[in-house]
Amino acid sequence: MVEPLPDLIPPKPPLSDRRGKWVAILTGALSILIGVAYLVLITVLDSRGPLLPPPPEALGGAAAAVSGVAAEAPPPG
Repeated sequence: MVEPLPDLIPPKPPLSDRRGKWVAILTGALSILIGVAYLVLITVLDSRGPLLPPPPEALGGAAAAVSGVAAEAPPPG
């Protein structure tokens, strides 16, 4: 007696499983896109050169406190 051949096409998974698969693919693609965008942003920001400290005038009264020298800020105007 000959045994019947097994089905070569697997049965379709339930709708919830198919939806979950697409959600996983979409979130994976989105995370890769965010990672690539982050790398591009870091490359652009890094290519601008080293950061320079702000001039002492920009710090106002904080520069005198940090340097330890008691100096008055010039009057505005």
